[in-house]
Amino acid sequence: MQNPPLPAPSRPEGRNYPLHILLFISTLFCTTWAGTIWLGRPLQMGTIAGFLNSLKEGIPYSLSLVAFLTVHEFGHFFATLRHRIQATLPYYIPLPPLPFLMSIGTMGAVIRIKQQITSRKALFDTGASGPLAGFAVAFGLLLYGFTNLPPADYIFSIHPEYIKAGGAPEPPPGTLYLGKNLLFMLLEALIAPKGLPPMTEMYHYPFLFTGWLACFVTALNLLPVGQLDGGHIVYAMFGQRRHEKIARMFLLFITLLGLPAFIDGLLPLILPGSGVHVPAPVLQWSWTGWVLWAFILSRFIGTKHPQAGSDLPLSGRRMIAGWLCIAIFILTFTPVPFGTK
Repeated sequence: MQNPPLPAPSRPEGRNYPLHILLFISTLFCTTWAGTIWLGRPLQMGTIAGFLNSLKEGIPYSLSLVAFLTVHEFGHFFATLRHRIQATLPYYIPLPPLPFLMSIGTMGAVIRIKQQITSRKALFDTGASGPLAGFAVAFGLLLYGFTNLPPADYIFSIHPEYIKAGGAPEPPPGTLYLGKNLLFMLLEALIAPKGLPPMTEMYHYPFLFTGWLACFVTALNLLPVGQLDGGHIVYAMFGQRRHEKIARMFLLFITLLGLPAFIDGLLPLILPGSGVHVPAPVLQWSWTGWVLWAFILSRFIGTKHPQAGSDLPLSGRRMIAGWLCIAIFILTFTPVPFGTK
C-alpha cells in the first residue's frame, strides 16, 4: 500500500513574494512618474522613445524616495527578526499622480506585525529602528542636496519664461510652498549654499525635495500618539500612563496648531462677503492639515497603546536612543509643511 503523497510545502505566512514585488515595482514606476511632474517636465506620451526618455528624468526623485521608505521599513523588519516577532515584508503603496491628485507617487510603505509584542524592550526596538534608519537617509539626502546644487541657471530649464523676467519673479497667488523644519534651517545656516532655491521652487530639486519629504514622514511617524512609531517609543520609555498623557497633550497641540487655518478656511462659508480673516501673523504658524490628522488619529488610528506584556524598564542605552528619537522629531517637525503664497 502506497503512502499518501506529502502535501506541498506552503509559503511562510506573510511572505507573498509576488505581491510584495508587484507593489514595489508599481511604486517605483509611480514615484518616477511623479518625479517628472514635480521636476516640471511631465511625461512625453507621443512615442515610446520619448516616453522612456522623459520618464528617466524622474529617476533621481524616485530612487531617493523609495530608498528612504525601504530603509525605514526594513529597519522595523530586521528588529522583528531580532526579537523573533512574526511580521510581513514591507507592503509598498503606489499612488499614481493623476491630474486631480497632488501625488508624490506613493502613500508610503508598511509592515504588518502578526503577533503581540511581549516586552517594552522589543516594542522599543521595533518602533525606534525605522525612524532612526530612515532619518539617516533623510539627513543624507538633504546634505547631498545642499552640497550638490545645480547651477543657478538650472531653474531656467524648468521655467524658460524667467529668462525674459531676468530671474524668478514674485510667485503669483496660490503658488505652493514648503515650510522649513529645524534641520533644514540648520543645514542652510551651516552650509550657506549658493543658488539655494526659494521654498516655492524647491520641489524642482529632487534631492532636496525627497530629503524634505523624508523628514516630514519621519516627524509624522514620531508623533507620540497611539501605535505610531513615536507612540511605541514613548510607551516603551515611560510606560502606559505617561504615554496616554503625552498622547492627549500632542493631540491637543496639533489641533490647536491647525485651528487658525481651519477657521480661516471656514469664515468665507460662515460669513460670505464679509472679508473677515484670521490675522496673517497667526496663519503663518498654522496648517489646516493638522486638524485632519488629529481627527484621523483620534477616530481611526486611536491614541491609546495596548499593553505590551512585560513591563520591565528600558536599559540606559535604549533610553539614550529614545531621547535621540525625540531630538529627531524636534529637528524634522514642520509646523506649516505646505502652504500657498
